[in-house]
Amino acid sequence: MTSLPTASARAQLAGLATDPTFPGPWPYARGATDLADARPAAVLVLFGVLDDLDADHDAQALAVAQDLDVLLLARATTLRSHAGQVAFPGGRAEDGEGPVEAALREATEETGLDASGVDVLGTFAELPMPASNHRVTPVLGWWDRPTPVGVVDPAESAHVFRAPVADLLDPERRVTTVLRRGGETWRGPGFQITDGEVTHLVWGFTAGILEAMFDHLGWTEEWDRGRELEL
Repeated sequence: MTSLPTASARAQLAGLATDPTFPGPWPYARGATDLADARPAAVLVLFGVLDDLDADHDAQALAVAQDLDVLLLARATTLRSHAGQVAFPGGRAEDGEGPVEAALREATEETGLDASGVDVLGTFAELPMPASNHRVTPVLGWWDRPTPVGVVDPAESAHVFRAPVADLLDPERRVTTVLRRGGETWRGPGFQITDGEVTHLVWGFTAGILEAMFDHLGWTEEWDRGRELEL
């Protein structure tokens, strides 16, 4: 039987997927890109319920139960683009492929999940990713029937894991990331998340989507935005 907090989280996420005011102006792009010339891509932002791992942190938002999670992966360090970064499953769309099809295909190829167990709640507006010249459509999903996931191709992914949302919201795990490059400085949200013995830093595009979602849903907890981490 589904718990009330989990049902509430799913309902709130479904509402976000149809909210025309989200995400609004996008402040997390490093540099400028022409969306008309950028290549289409999609990522799967997949929430669900953990099978056997609860969060360490008690979230303040009633909708965020300790077993609510989001699927993430660490990209292989040998990749040419965004090497080593934590990301949502996803990638470039193939010819004739829509964002939902692209996100589910890429997630299946990268994590081994069974896409038939994913309930697609909706898509967000395309977002620019200037660093790789892509326009990315986030596809929001709910994991109705979770299946085991893991690294399918080590050349693509180094680690696949399900991060407790309550831990991502933990003020003690949040930082402001600082990237200095070419005489410019970019600041953005960061989440420090541990899976087993591995601690990952979620930053950049992925962290921007998570922060925007958490803020819009009212899930964000007060944290020290002056705590900076140089990249």
